[in-house]
Amino acid sequence: MLFDTHAHLNANQFDEDLEEVIERAKGEGVGQIVVVGFDHPTIKRAMELTDQYPFIYAAVGWHPVDAIDMTDEDLKWIEELANHPKVVAIGEMGLDYYWDKSPKEVQKEVFRKQIQLAKKVNLPIIIHNRDATADIVEILKEEDAKDVGGIMHCFSGSVEVAQECVDMNFYISLGGPVTFKNAKKPKEVAEAIPLEKLLIETDCPYLTPHPHRGTRNEPSYVKLVAEQIAQIKGISFEEVAEVTTNNAKKLFGIN
Repeated sequence: MLFDTHAHLNANQFDEDLEEVIERAKGEGVGQIVVVGFDHPTIKRAMELTDQYPFIYAAVGWHPVDAIDMTDEDLKWIEELANHPKVVAIGEMGLDYYWDKSPKEVQKEVFRKQIQLAKKVNLPIIIHNRDATADIVEILKEEDAKDVGGIMHCFSGSVEVAQECVDMNFYISLGGPVTFKNAKKPKEVAEAIPLEKLLIETDCPYLTPHPHRGTRNEPSYVKLVAEQIAQIKGISFEEVAEVTTNNAKKLFGIN
């Protein structure tokens, strides 16, 4: 069975055909999916989906792009939701220096608050990083994020940074880009990082793997990510599926 550790089935791109999308995922052997909420509407929808489907779990957090909109009430709400048995992580959170909606200092403050909250409720964290690697690593160290650990979501950095994150109790999650011909770094990371520290994801509806690039991504395509990692490592697809699924279950506390 495969475990898609980061999906946005709560996005409006899935409003029309969610049932079919889920059936296709099951058909490709996807056994569990974590749907990630990152603001009011997406968190609410993620929680609805966990109630609706036994194999869907939720992560709840606040996206760095929208950090400027987060209130103390929102943080309290996330803390309350963390008690739900199917909320398995806090996030996605982190820093995004590509978009400039939220000032860097505001992003950093909201990031720190969420790490502190995750430590309080004892849940792993899911890290969103865009053009902000050095600051993210620094904050993770300063806040002792290793106490809860988590996921470097859709990792695009170097092998050296990946290893630094593994040393801080984080899993490296690879998605569609590992299948792209010109994606040198994700392939190097897939080769260098032990399978015991890797996870797989789609980040659907975004980052669709080859050969479906340019279309909407969906959880069934996580199989293409697993197949690519198997090819890079020279091991069987079955081994990649089994180990990455066990890694996810261990991290999320799913029996």
